[in-house]
Amino acid sequence: MMTAKIRFIAILILLQVPASMPAATLTPETKAAWDAYMQAAFAGMQARLQPGAHFLWLDDDPDRAEEIRTSVRTKGPYIEPITKQIPKKVPHGLIHDWLGVGFVPNAKIEDILAVVRDYEHYKDIYHPGVIDSSSRGNDGTKDLFTMRLANRSVVAKTALDADCEVTYIRVDEQHWYGISNTTRIVEVDKFGTPEARTLPEDEGTGLIWRLSSITRLEERDGGVYAELEAIALSRDIPAAFRLFVTPIVRRVSRDSLATSLHQTKVAIDAAKARRAEQTPSQ
Repeated sequence: MMTAKIRFIAILILLQVPASMPAATLTPETKAAWDAYMQAAFAGMQARLQPGAHFLWLDDDPDRAEEIRTSVRTKGPYIEPITKQIPKKVPHGLIHDWLGVGFVPNAKIEDILAVVRDYEHYKDIYHPGVIDSSSRGNDGTKDLFTMRLANRSVVAKTALDADCEVTYIRVDEQHWYGISNTTRIVEVDKFGTPEARTLPEDEGTGLIWRLSSITRLEERDGGVYAELEAIALSRDIPAAFRLFVTPIVRRVSRDSLATSLHQTKVAIDAAKARRAEQTPSQ
């Protein structure tokens, strides 16, 4: 019920920000704060690969581990902000960092990778958040693809075109992890109307400036545990809107991640069912 690509559905995090908010431009100070935050996040992932370290976040606290394992196996994904201070205020911006933990029973890691690397079908798997997608191949170390994301219910009618890259690393037979980033995001203003136009990079409403994620997959207990840390950078919320918008941001963040995890699990189950139908009975 996990995907290294669901992260990008975190794009829905801020698509309910009021349309009357003024335009914004990504500043060098905001970029620097994002780069520092991501450097720390990636260093934290590398620390999990050291001898004696816990690969999964849910194993960090022994008192929490079994309770969460039981919950995700029987009730569905566990979703929380990475700290209570999320969204994190940075100069002229906000960092949104949410963790989703899921479990796919009767599955192997390769079952999950087969779905999350099927970039051509993201527009089908993650519809209606993803309305178009295509693979751009592999540069030898990274998968490259593009997506167009939109929320048609938004008054602002803003879509986002994103160029993305993902690297998957095999640790051993039971453990894989993935790192993903957007290398370019541009807004399509007045999307779906004759006046639609693509804005310059790092200009526009500032709904989403950057997206990254860290995914961890572990085979265990008759299936695969999957952890997805979805991280996004947005504009700050002006004071006039903050009281109204902040609760929406947190609710939409949680709901978007839960929906994405569910969509991934549905796609994985469907792929397994198709393979079972194609396998001749003995």
